[in-house]
Amino acid sequence: MSDDGIVVSPTLSIPASELTFRATRAGGAGGQHVNTSSTRIELLWDVTHSTVIGDDVRARLLEKLAARIDAAGMVRVVASDRRSQSQNRDAAAERLAKLVRQALVVPRKRRATRPTKASREQRLAEKKRRGERKRDRRRDFND
Repeated sequence: MSDDGIVVSPTLSIPASELTFRATRAGGAGGQHVNTSSTRIELLWDVTHSTVIGDDVRARLLEKLAARIDAAGMVRVVASDRRSQSQNRDAAAERLAKLVRQALVVPRKRRATRPTKASREQRLAEKKRRGERKRDRRRDFND
């Protein structure tokens, strides 16, 4: 993360003015140190009121990140796995960038195709072989 914000892609950068960092006490192992230091970082970004994204990008982000957006329209990312606050700040920023990057990927449209003649013949031949194999397993009760 740079001082001017988070670079998500060459075309999208979230300015630092739209980001809110909140430091809280992290849980877990760490002895007495963990009880006195606020190293856990919560990174909040208001997607609904962001000025750097257009309406189409906003709609896509709101749809893809619906599970991570709260009632106020904020995306919340938490980092507490590192020992220092600055490392957790960088980790949270990277996680937000990765989250937004993945949400913006538009999957390619699937084009309907038909199976080739060879693949149809191969499938039918395999079905015939499987049927013969099962028929060979049967016992003949007339003998």
